[in-house]
Amino acid sequence: MTIAVVAGTLAVTAPSAVAAPSAAGAPRPDAVRQGLDALVAEDGAPGALGTVRFADGRTRSYTAGVGDVRTGERVPRDGQVRIGSNTKTFTAVVVLQLVGEGRIELDAPVERYLPGVVRGEGIDGNAITVRQLLQHTSGLPNYTRYLSDDVRRYRPRELVDIALRHPADFAPGESWAYSNTNYVLAGLIVQEVTHRPLADEIDRRVVRRLGLRHTYFPAPGDATIREAHPHGYYRETADGPLTDITEMDPSWAWAAGQLVSTAADLNRFFGALVDGELLRPEQLAEMQRTVDAGEPFAPGTGYGLGLVRTPLSCGGVHWGHGGSIPGYETRGGATADGRAANITITVQPGDVATARHLEAAVDTALCAAGQAK
Repeated sequence: MTIAVVAGTLAVTAPSAVAAPSAAGAPRPDAVRQGLDALVAEDGAPGALGTVRFADGRTRSYTAGVGDVRTGERVPRDGQVRIGSNTKTFTAVVVLQLVGEGRIELDAPVERYLPGVVRGEGIDGNAITVRQLLQHTSGLPNYTRYLSDDVRRYRPRELVDIALRHPADFAPGESWAYSNTNYVLAGLIVQEVTHRPLADEIDRRVVRRLGLRHTYFPAPGDATIREAHPHGYYRETADGPLTDITEMDPSWAWAAGQLVSTAADLNRFFGALVDGELLRPEQLAEMQRTVDAGEPFAPGTGYGLGLVRTPLSCGGVHWGHGGSIPGYETRGGATADGRAANITITVQPGDVATARHLEAAVDTALCAAGQAK
């Protein structure tokens, strides 16, 4: 999407990579470090940061580049970032917990929970199920295509209304297409069923339950990032100037992408999810039933209910999601044997090649973590 920039434009060149100090005893440190260094030196990201968790529970954090292009300040180790669409997995977990409690039915129509809300050209809430929202098979248009350049506070219903002014992309269940509208509606269903704000339900059911001390859902109008963090940058083209967009009201992303977190917290979250700490077996199995996914995901990935299955080059798969929001692009996930990795670059939007290089760095990290002795 395009987005208005309120900060001044910074005409800078990509800084040289600055790696974090080595941790004694970590296996194959250079493979992961070189991946982050390349994201800075070759892909032009101002900074990169990531944390790897090995199967035995050890963790190691990495940084490269700079956290502030004006001052040259280093990237904080395991700093907070906006995690974008990784938020979708948190939202899906809450929905599926409510399914396990008998308060939501996956194959019930959206109309049951949001009567009269989902109406438009080729769009009928009676024909779209909760499952199709979480799976991106609803055919609902993606509201982020149609947002103006005005960066302001949005209410969730405004986002839905923007989407519903446009015709359906396809009939429900006939295809797959990524749409943030699906997750705004999923968040509204959570609020209707629980009579509580989505942010409170995510905090109560996931964040506090897992002890994610550096993860939070920004309050309405809160454009800051609370703890140590690298600055996030926006650029119109791959070789264009960088604009500091760290402070931004993320309400336009809401249930689809508003959370702030760290790589270590994301590792804990995805690891706990895969390990069955957050969902009953039946709901986790539903979440991991995937369909073939298209853009923005790499070929060979499958999309479940807010959870993405990605093959590893060393064998097996990892489960995660990924997130892109102006300023930050994150990829990562966890494996069934306890490995986890999440890596962020501090510029977005980037090009497809950069996104694939970021995904390759995650693959390298998870495969290296699997070779720990």
